Amino acid sequence: PYNKMLRRFAGDLVALRCNSCLCGVLSSRRQLHARAQSAAASLVGRDFLCLKDFTADELKHLLWVSCDLKTRIRDKGEILRPLEGKTLGMIFEKRSTRTRVSTEMAMAILGGHAAFLTRDDIHLGTNESLKDTANVLSRLVDVLVARVYRHSDLDELALHSSIPIINGLSEVYHPLQILADLQTIQERFGQLRDLTVSWVGDGNNVLHSLMIGCTKLGMHMRAATPKGYEPIPKVIEKAKAFGKESGGSLYLTDDPRDAVCGAQCIVTDTWISMGQEEESKQRIKAFEGYQVTPQVRLDVSTKHAVNGHICHPSSHFLVV
Repeated sequence: PYNKMLRRFAGDLVALRCNSCLCGVLSSRRQLHARAQSAAASLVGRDFLCLKDFTADELKHLLWVSCDLKTRIRDKGEILRPLEGKTLGMIFEKRSTRTRVSTEMAMAILGGHAAFLTRDDIHLGTNESLKDTANVLSRLVDVLVARVYRHSDLDELALHSSIPIINGLSEVYHPLQILADLQTIQERFGQLRDLTVSWVGDGNNVLHSLMIGCTKLGMHMRAATPKGYEPIPKVIEKAKAFGKESGGSLYLTDDPRDAVCGAQCIVTDTWISMGQEEESKQRIKAFEGYQVTPQVRLDVSTKHAVNGHICHPSSHFLVV
């Protein structure tokens, strides 16, 4: 009888542990589901000007939705029209191939319509103020993406419009590009947390957004820029603070081989952005040795490492 009682007691303990584990799993799933719902709800109607304005959960939700749509539409052939009847206004002060075509095609595939606008098409900042433009377009379109020379113009559009404003590029940030890069890295490695991403090149808008995106999501960011071409201090300060909160980190150097040490992904960009053509000779000289060469790639951590965003094919002979 005593042995039977021990066996019954042991069985009850196992059952209790199993039930506890099951409850823990279900509780964790409920918490994740609640967080996902909260992140989705918090995004409705908001501007998308900089990644710093979003929580890690909100960025993860954006990446999840992007991956889900990509899988369902491209891989499974589903026809989804969530943007049926919606219109996107596109203000492009700077020309673009990828941003323009990908945005217009995305709207068409998802059932919406895109209206492409340049300074030659509208009175942006000339006969009409930015405030006037924001008020007029707010009554005509559902959302506005703007690719501008000055980030302050985005802030003003957002201030005076009643519709969401999306940053298609400014001189300070390029958040859409980094969301796409992070999605690619996540698809390749299955996760983002604790991965090391390296940058070799200019301390420009792409790097600024990459620094913020990586440190927000618990990744380790290592960047090499020539002296005098470092990222701006306020972005460095924010990225370091985000890294402390998430368990990520930011490391800055002027040595490309030091920057790529231990990285799973190398990201670079053109040395000469639009509007910097007069600095071409000076920049080419300053960035000598900052190419992503086979010698630099030898220092990455694994044969599965990937090269990330490389902008402007015409400059490949310079940066790669």
